[in-house]
Amino acid sequence: MNSNNLNKKIGMAAKWSIATEIAAKLISPVSNMILARFLTPEAFGVVATVTMVTSFADMFTDAGFQKYLVQHEFKDKNDQYDSTTVAFWTNLAISIFLWCVLILTRNGLARMVGNPTLGNVIAVACFSLPLTSFSSIQMALFRRKFAFKTLFVVRIIAICVPIVVTVPLAFITRSYWALIIGNLSVNLVNATVLTLKSEWKPRVYYSLKKFKEMFSFSFWTLIEQIAIWLTSYIDTFIVGTLLTTYYVGIYKTSTTTVNQIMALITSATTPVLFSALSRVQDDEDELKKIFFKFQRLVGVFVIPLGAGIYLYRNLVTDILLGNQWKEAAGFVGLWGLMSSITIIFSHFSSEAYRAKGKPRVSLIIQVSHLVILAPSVYIACQFGYEVLYKVRAFIRIELVLVNMIMMFIMFKITPIMQIKNIIPEIISTGVMTICALVLKQVSDQFIWEFISIAICIILYFRILLFLPYHRQEIWGLIKPYIQKIRQKLHC
Repeated sequence: MNSNNLNKKIGMAAKWSIATEIAAKLISPVSNMILARFLTPEAFGVVATVTMVTSFADMFTDAGFQKYLVQHEFKDKNDQYDSTTVAFWTNLAISIFLWCVLILTRNGLARMVGNPTLGNVIAVACFSLPLTSFSSIQMALFRRKFAFKTLFVVRIIAICVPIVVTVPLAFITRSYWALIIGNLSVNLVNATVLTLKSEWKPRVYYSLKKFKEMFSFSFWTLIEQIAIWLTSYIDTFIVGTLLTTYYVGIYKTSTTTVNQIMALITSATTPVLFSALSRVQDDEDELKKIFFKFQRLVGVFVIPLGAGIYLYRNLVTDILLGNQWKEAAGFVGLWGLMSSITIIFSHFSSEAYRAKGKPRVSLIIQVSHLVILAPSVYIACQFGYEVLYKVRAFIRIELVLVNMIMMFIMFKITPIMQIKNIIPEIISTGVMTICALVLKQVSDQFIWEFISIAICIILYFRILLFLPYHRQEIWGLIKPYIQKIRQKLHC
């Protein structure tokens, strides 16, 4: 694939991926805002605990094959489809086996995660395992060929499910069962629609040779995913053991709320980045070029967004969660600020390692983070919730530092090169932050906060375009939206 064709595919994939996430973030927050007002933090705490179990089992159902199907260079289409079929039957068999094991051990698992009454809830929720085994393989094939337009349609259908299923059930039952059934419905819709739209279909075929070939790569990806799961959920397990279900709900919902906001950008760009880097894995210069381009373009939005969430944390919490979640505001703000830094300097680095066929590098980094994370969260819990969330947020700096070192070792990309790449965004965000702090002194009224946010956004982009560094690239990114606004004003 030549450079021009690849750039065109990346561009189209990014547009559809961004469109998907914009649509998702316009619809999903509406259902979440409603659910947060119908259900208590305890209900969300229950679901967070159950999700911890189901997500762990779900890693084994994929077995790392999804990344292999995107990253690997196949001899031809038959070779690709043979590998896909082997991956599918392996995933399905593992998922059914794990579901049976989880049903048999449900009560012991419930006691282990600190809530003995959740046995049956875990058994029902884990029905998602065989459902996701259907969708994960087809999703990998669509991402491999940059068919993000198809994934856009699938995602739009899926994100409408909570409004149709979860919200009415929450209104009627006022129970965590609404969230469990809603999640299962989303997985069922994804599995059905992706299977119908996929060119590849399951057939009766299996090859141990193919399995061994895939597993030699996927084993390290699987181990890496386990490490990522541990870094994502070990804190939830510790909090659930040492604190109440109420604080588990506050804690996990805070991170989930921010992650959903950030996912507006990251979910749209990360799959495209991995697919693009995988196609140029043997051309190090082109790989660096694509990496830097994604880093700075994502930085245009992520860096000010993180600062904005921190500065307006109370407003964000009130709008998205409601009055009963005021205690979450501190963590929401700090997690947003640290997320912007982690996404730019850590998450994208992980995609580069995987695209290069080196998932064990990411594994080493995750394990090093886990060694620090677990004892830090355990000790912080002894001092209360406020100390806990501050420790949990700031400890992400370790991930950033380690990834910077590893990027230099693997790709000769220095920390200075990465920081220089986003200097305009850092300067513009700094000025915007000063402006926001001044404007917040004028008034704390609800309407004024929205006005001050609008002023900050305008100021940020004005300064960004004034700075000469990659101005043309950024202007090309936002120019179409400005032109559309002008056309509407003239109409």
